[in-house]
Amino acid sequence: MDIVVLMKQVPDTAALIQIDDDNVNIKTEDVKWVINPYDELAVEEAIRIREKQGAGKVTVLTVGMESAAANIKTALAMGADEGILIGDPALEKIDPQITAKVIAAALKNLHFDLIIAGPRALDDDASYVPAAVSVYLDIPLLPTVIRQEIISGKIRCEQVVQDGIMVVEANLPAFMTTQRGLNEPRYPSLANIMKAKKKKIHTKTLADIGLSPDPKWHKTPTVSLAYPPGRSAGKVVIEGGTAGEKAARLLNLLRDKAGAL
Repeated sequence: MDIVVLMKQVPDTAALIQIDDDNVNIKTEDVKWVINPYDELAVEEAIRIREKQGAGKVTVLTVGMESAAANIKTALAMGADEGILIGDPALEKIDPQITAKVIAAALKNLHFDLIIAGPRALDDDASYVPAAVSVYLDIPLLPTVIRQEIISGKIRCEQVVQDGIMVVEANLPAFMTTQRGLNEPRYPSLANIMKAKKKKIHTKTLADIGLSPDPKWHKTPTVSLAYPPGRSAGKVVIEGGTAGEKAARLLNLLRDKAGAL
């Protein structure tokens, strides 16, 4: 079974993100870039499927900067077989719509039985690319999966819905997105880190996948970035007095200070 994992690099969630002087970009000089956590689940699930099937290939595909190659190597060290990096100067600061077009064009040149990706990236939180790619490729999308099983050319998935679990099924090829609880991503072993050095990362341009920059491509511009407003210190209302007095103080604060009542 051949599986393609769509992966994006994002700033480390533990890193301090600072806005650049132009107020439309973030400062990237000291930012640590990591695999989008939902995509890390996708890498792990693809490897598990290949191991269970006993054959096949896991390819990690990324659209992004050259620095994304380091995170592709991490996926290779986890156990993926090869990586593809779509990098081109025309793709700088692209929006999710263009990203989906580029990914779909690249996938049309690859054989795959299953595509796996996170439902969203933690940087822009757009939740757009998986649905758009599935439409461009005309394959079914099975979103936010917590469990999957592949039998006789079909994939059966469990999804969490309100007050229960929904089971859905589709013919392969299909596109599946991950959800927390699907698995626990492995740490690359030293042996696999060494093996990853021999695995290939194919760097491709737009021309390599049959595309050329189009001035009609829609790009969503960032107008401005701003830090969230600071929060004032809280007030303690539990100290002193009877329960009734404390409740009265709380009601007064909610009505007179917070305007909540």
